[in-house]
Amino acid sequence: MTAPITFDDVLAARERIAPFLSPTPLRRHPPLEAVIPGVELHVKHENVQPTGSFKVRNGLSTITALDETQRRRGVVGATTGNHGLGLAYAGQKLGVDVTICVPLGNNPEKNSAMRAWGATVLEDGADYDAAAGVAQGLVESRGLTLAHSTNNVHVLSGAGTMTLEILEQAANLDALIVAVGGGSQAVGAITVARAMRPALRVVGAQAAGATAAYDSWHAGAPRTIARADTFAEGVATRATYALTFPALLDGLSDFVTVTDAEIAEAVRVILATTHHLVEGAGAIGIAAAMKLREQLAGQRVGVVFCGGNMDSAVLRRILNREL
Repeated sequence: MTAPITFDDVLAARERIAPFLSPTPLRRHPPLEAVIPGVELHVKHENVQPTGSFKVRNGLSTITALDETQRRRGVVGATTGNHGLGLAYAGQKLGVDVTICVPLGNNPEKNSAMRAWGATVLEDGADYDAAAGVAQGLVESRGLTLAHSTNNVHVLSGAGTMTLEILEQAANLDALIVAVGGGSQAVGAITVARAMRPALRVVGAQAAGATAAYDSWHAGAPRTIARADTFAEGVATRATYALTFPALLDGLSDFVTVTDAEIAEAVRVILATTHHLVEGAGAIGIAAAMKLREQLAGQRVGVVFCGGNMDSAVLRRILNREL
């Protein structure tokens, strides 16, 4: 299989984004490990990024790779929040106008944060895929440069810098669990693991209410679903993506789903044991590790707190055990 990116692409992305970001911590939390006995957990804290998510890597990698003509035209992207935050942050740092398309009813706190970072936020469409259609329309009508959240080699290369850091911080991991929406995290991990630690198993995890990639991986061919029904909006996609699916199919060692109830329990466990707040997508790695605890026993396992931008209303429901 021809991978969409190379290890050299990831190294180049790290060089471009290094002036703007510091490496994030990789930590062990004994109280969290006690909940999953027998598993040595190494937690990558992407929730402490300037925008609260690993996707700031993707945004910076993408905009720093644009030429001056593309930057002057302005950039547009579709998102449920974190990709847009990454683009907005990069746009502010590099003086590039950024327009973000989000679905109606999107996380209002993420919308406010994107505007605070200087982006123009347009709310239209029923879900992420519909918002992506709005963004494409702006490319055609206004000539904006599209920064797709998944089908973009610079996005994938930026995501790969996270696993590059992980394996520099803990070279002997046996498995790495990553949340899958569009697949940038996972493809970045697969690419870096093949170069630095070929024995590392990359395990995908997806919300049970948004199983497009999971269904496709198990079927061996792309599948779509009618709707994405999960509070973990960071993984609420209805289809696979041309640039990432072949790499997921070839490179993931396993792929599991977790229910919203299991994700909510993981949010509560993480908050109680580490005092870190993560959003639904950011808790999926722990939810999957709890589900796979027997298979992971005796192993060194990396998990990613990939985002911490939890809507306060959703958090209230989680803490009240309404989810």
